[in-house]
Amino acid sequence: MEKNIIRTDKAPAPIGPYNQAVQVGNMLFVSGQIALDPTDGSLHEGDVKSETEIVMKNLHAILQAAGMDFRNVVKTSIFLMDMGKFAEVNEVYGRYFENETAPARETIQVAGLPKGVQVEISVIAAK
Repeated sequence: MEKNIIRTDKAPAPIGPYNQAVQVGNMLFVSGQIALDPTDGSLHEGDVKSETEIVMKNLHAILQAAGMDFRNVVKTSIFLMDMGKFAEVNEVYGRYFENETAPARETIQVAGLPKGVQVEISVIAAK
């Protein structure tokens, strides 16, 4: 099994001992993204919708670095601090996927997220 590490400066650098994404064969495993600015790693502080928009842009940059896009995504995991924000996250998330071809997904409320953000999203994609 050969692992290909995916890195791009168009998404935030990892803040721990992990990579932005790892590709194995035709599968791409993208680490959870939070609302960090790719240029300087600063945290975006705003409402959950603006955080989600930044997260989705960061995910898109990583997918592109692997020669993929949101059409390749087969699974997403959304981690929310407050399930009461579910509809707001869905409003932004839904702009990136068509209902008929949307990936499998789970949304989980958590007790905490890195840097105190409100949302984190990871994806699995396939070519």
